[in-house]
Amino acid sequence: MTVPPAENTATEPGLSPPPGCPAHTAPGAGGATRLYGTVAATDPMGLYEELRAAHGPVAPVLLDGDVRAWLVLGYLENRDVATRSTQFSRDPRVWHGWTSGEIDPATSPLMPMIGWRPDCVCADGEEHQRLRGAVTAGLNQFDHRGIRRHIMRFAHQLIDGFCEDGEAELVSRFTEHLPMLTLTHLLGMSEESGPKLVHAARDLFKATETSLASNAYVLESLEQLVVAKRAQPGHDIASALMAHPANLTDEEVQHHLRLILLAGYETTANLMSNVLRMVVTDPRFRGSLAGGQMTLPEAVEQVLWDEPPLMVCPGRWANGDTTLGGQQIKAGDMLLLGLAAGNVDQVIRPEPSTPVHHNRAHLSFSAGIHECPGQDIGRIIADAGIDILLTRLPDIALAVPEDDLTWRSSTWARHLTALPVHFAPRSPQAPDIPAPLPAPPTRGGGTPPAPPRPTTDPESPRTPEPRASWRARVRRLLRRR
Repeated sequence: MTVPPAENTATEPGLSPPPGCPAHTAPGAGGATRLYGTVAATDPMGLYEELRAAHGPVAPVLLDGDVRAWLVLGYLENRDVATRSTQFSRDPRVWHGWTSGEIDPATSPLMPMIGWRPDCVCADGEEHQRLRGAVTAGLNQFDHRGIRRHIMRFAHQLIDGFCEDGEAELVSRFTEHLPMLTLTHLLGMSEESGPKLVHAARDLFKATETSLASNAYVLESLEQLVVAKRAQPGHDIASALMAHPANLTDEEVQHHLRLILLAGYETTANLMSNVLRMVVTDPRFRGSLAGGQMTLPEAVEQVLWDEPPLMVCPGRWANGDTTLGGQQIKAGDMLLLGLAAGNVDQVIRPEPSTPVHHNRAHLSFSAGIHECPGQDIGRIIADAGIDILLTRLPDIALAVPEDDLTWRSSTWARHLTALPVHFAPRSPQAPDIPAPLPAPPTRGGGTPPAPPRPTTDPESPRTPEPRASWRARVRRLLRRR
């Protein structure tokens, strides 16, 4: 499998040192390495390997503003930190940086990622169980077949917008919008809110000077949603959080909606872009799909191993002094889960080229009690959306040389900036509006009543109906279910 070439990351020309240069690892105070700036954005995977060679499975690093942290690079060490919740807290208030003056909470672009919020990600113990239970219930209320039907509708709408042109840029026209359309629908928001939230979510993950404003916009939008759903509940995640026995406050509901929206959107959009890039650039990858050696869900898992949509996950904080990967960790230290680095650790993947598409043991959704609860919905969005795109445009091909593709990186994630493709022009499809999302089947419930059978008069003449297309028959069957 191929990986993005380091030289094609979008950075300012002339500012990137050549590999092997002493400045390549951008050392900061105390010899720690900066995980931000031009150098880190140029080749994050290469930087992780340099850190691994210099420090082992745990390395000292600096975040924006030279904020100190430990980056966990080893696969086993990542799992250790993610699963030992008593030693490594998820509550950022444990961090000693708040009192040392290391960060200005009012201005630091790190705040949307490492600041405390009243959600399950920032909680431990019983409080985490209370909040996590509400989130899980909200996500599990939907039947996956119903979700898939809505994804199909949104995907067809997006494809109809460019299928007649014979060319399209898939990141801005497809992979950035399908996850947001699906998630805003599940949360109970209007489709019109999607485009602005796409921009705000992307900006928030970049950790730039506008990240705080983007975070404020997301929270304001979700606050309006909470007010609307208090007045008129519906069959959506927002209403489910409000009705859960955990008795979440409006602020807790708002921040959990933010969590679901941002975590689900960024990871799924990146995942879809990465899978489609592999389809149009790697003949072996596409051949395995076309020849049946690898299903589309397996292709998604392979990409989750090779190019996780979230490269670094913030954060954990040490509850006490301990040793990890040969490093002395002090109480209150910040640790970052290096998901991308852990996935390629030679301890568990001595041959990176060996296919692992049948294996879900990667770190891309973290691990332990804080493992992403919405990962299955993300997989459904990626699987269904890409399947529809490749079914409708089977001759899709890259429209530019592969070397012209570029990426944009931040400390936390790396995403493809554009994926221009061409194909034979095709006509749009007739709209197919699905029924509302069905609730999951009740346990031990009775059999639903059968639809009324049409009455026929044997004396009346019968005109045979034309046989519907296979696609129409499938849609009709799904609606009946």
